Amino acid sequence: QVQLVESGGALVQPGGSLRLSCAASGPIFSINAMGWSRQAPGKQRELVAVITRSGSTNTADSVKGRFTISRDNVKNMVYLQMSSLKPEDTAVYYCNADVVLFGSRGEHDYWGQGTQVTVSL
Repeated sequence: QVQLVESGGALVQPGGSLRLSCAASGPIFSINAMGWSRQAPGKQRELVAVITRSGSTNTADSVKGRFTISRDNVKNMVYLQMSSLKPEDTAVYYCNADVVLFGSRGEHDYWGQGTQVTVSL
C-alpha cells in the first residue's frame, strides 16, 4: 500500500519560515506530479503548488514568491519551502502524488494525512 507522510508543520511567528516534507513509500514504480494543498478551518481545500516529474512547477497566486515546491525523485519526496509566512497561511497542509504502481497501468492519486501549520504571535 502506498503511503504519504508529511512532516515539518509547526507554530511559527508571522514573517517566519518553515520547510514541509512529504515521503512516499510502498510499491512505487514511478511518481508523476506531486503537490501540496491546504485547508484552513471553515474553508475548502486549495491547491498551493504542484511539480511535475521533470521539475516544472505551478504555484498559487496567494503564495507566489513566498513558497517554493521541490522534489527528490530518488527518495520519492516532495518539499514545500515557505517563507514570509502570514496568519492567513494557517492551515493543515496535505501532499499528494500521482503514482504508477509496479505491475499496474495508469496512475493513482494518493494523499497524506496532513501536517498543521499555524502562523501566530
